[in-house]
Amino acid sequence: MNILLTAVNAKYIHSNLAVYSLRAYVPEEFRDSVGIAEYTINHRSDYILQELYKKAPDVLCFSCYIWNYAYICEIAEEYHKLRPDVPIWVGGPEVSFEAARVFQENPAFFGIIIGEGERAFAKLAEYYCSGKSGSLSDIRGIAFRTSSARQEGSKDCNLGICQTEPGEPLDFSSVPFCYGDMGAFKNRIVYYESGRGCPFCCSYCLSSVDKRLRFRDISLVKKELRFFIDEEIPQVKFVDRTFNCNHAHAMAVWQFIKEHDTGKTNFHFEIAADLLTEEELLFLSGLRPGLIQLEIGIQSTNPQTIAEIRRTMDLPKVYAAVNRLLDAGNIHVHLDLIAGLPFEGYTRFKESFNEVYALKAAQLQLGFLKVLKGSYLYGHRQEYGLVYKGGPPYEVLKTNWLSYDEILCMKLAEEMLEAYYNSGQFEVTMKLIDVVYPDAFGFFLALGQFYEKKGYLGQSHSRIRRCEALLEFVLGDNRMPRELVEESLLFDLYYRENMKSRPFWARDPAEFANVSKAVCKKGKLSHVEPFFYHFPKKGERVVRELPKRLSEEVYVLFEYGERDVLTHQAKVAELDRVD
Repeated sequence: MNILLTAVNAKYIHSNLAVYSLRAYVPEEFRDSVGIAEYTINHRSDYILQELYKKAPDVLCFSCYIWNYAYICEIAEEYHKLRPDVPIWVGGPEVSFEAARVFQENPAFFGIIIGEGERAFAKLAEYYCSGKSGSLSDIRGIAFRTSSARQEGSKDCNLGICQTEPGEPLDFSSVPFCYGDMGAFKNRIVYYESGRGCPFCCSYCLSSVDKRLRFRDISLVKKELRFFIDEEIPQVKFVDRTFNCNHAHAMAVWQFIKEHDTGKTNFHFEIAADLLTEEELLFLSGLRPGLIQLEIGIQSTNPQTIAEIRRTMDLPKVYAAVNRLLDAGNIHVHLDLIAGLPFEGYTRFKESFNEVYALKAAQLQLGFLKVLKGSYLYGHRQEYGLVYKGGPPYEVLKTNWLSYDEILCMKLAEEMLEAYYNSGQFEVTMKLIDVVYPDAFGFFLALGQFYEKKGYLGQSHSRIRRCEALLEFVLGDNRMPRELVEESLLFDLYYRENMKSRPFWARDPAEFANVSKAVCKKGKLSHVEPFFYHFPKKGERVVRELPKRLSEEVYVLFEYGERDVLTHQAKVAELDRVD
């Protein structure tokens, strides 16, 4: 028997925890019959189809999410034409709701694993490996096609579909550790789950559907984290929703990774900032820079919106905690906003954006509401006037409070935010931009409209080309001296890498070749450049005024062998004297 679990990831660097966890839960006597195949959405669907056909599974299974569902539907349809005898099973959040509709839209699908899948998949593996002994209707938490559905004993059988009763929640500690040989995960993010379920009720989120909050036994968690540390995995990303909702559990994990840190592994957590205690804030501020990174979902700063989406959040505490974390300077902090939520129109959203942007975290992700099947918002989509894309990722197009024209403006701002702020490639220049453009959203929108007018959108730009476009925009606005902008952009270019080519406004290196020869002793791992300005240093999150031009130039040495562990920028030092 050959049962194949198939994952189609968003990027090569990602891995799929679900398929490994499903396989690990299968009883040992059947586990060898279960294989795993991982691809990405960057593979051609024809390639994936061909590879799956060559593997000749007896049962084909897919893990379905919004980023891969269209691919999977297409591949499953074509595979079913080639091998109509092979049952195709699907599972995951994209198919765990409205089973009848999923079957109707996808004639190639034979069965669905609904919700938490380990126990149901283990029973399916046993069913197929034992020659289909027993009945599928005895397996809880699935739906499947049957010509005699009404005779299968299910309480919800219609249109040739049998949907069984939901399964009981698992003892999460009973799920075996799913990682072993880590060769397949080289240079990839490893996902890990120490808790399942969420105590909160955010109306846009499917995690709020599962209120059965369970934690893995801390002794198991420590053993498994030690495995990742010993294997020197570059990054372990916890998929726990609101990791710090249990203080004792969070502190035990954080204490363990601090005590066993070897300087090789980074751990990512999604947390609620307002739940952080004084003890946790003090502890986190003492961690090795780069040991952990934190993702904090703020989503909106509009009290009416926060209440309407049933989100529990104390904004003053969020701001205070985020500022404490950022002031410590040892943790990469990533903040999230969602555009398109109820009661947040265009003007109020700009306020949310500017308030969160002002915190100056390493990244601000501006996402657009996705109306997910099974969520509270999906059930109330007509009430809120939610018009959204009919296929994945079901992104909002307009609401009772937002027009599509306004969303297009937000999209322009978001694209510029990604290119110039979240990329981290314009750190110094963006700090200066903040001084002369106090309306951050207005700046990013105006820059996006400039790109649109000039025909720069939809193109792949080099870093130097991005610099040229920003220079053109800022000089056209006449808010900053040309020399200052040119030098700050040049600083940013060399801050990130020892450039092979220079922008048109940069001085000829021959003019200071004697200085380069004297101070650059590490070849390509160092570079020296003269400037007439002192630029903001790493710890200066907020700059209040533009730097004044110096009477004499100063030389800055960039050292690429000693990069900042959080920003990956070069170590910089102003030279006291250059003879």
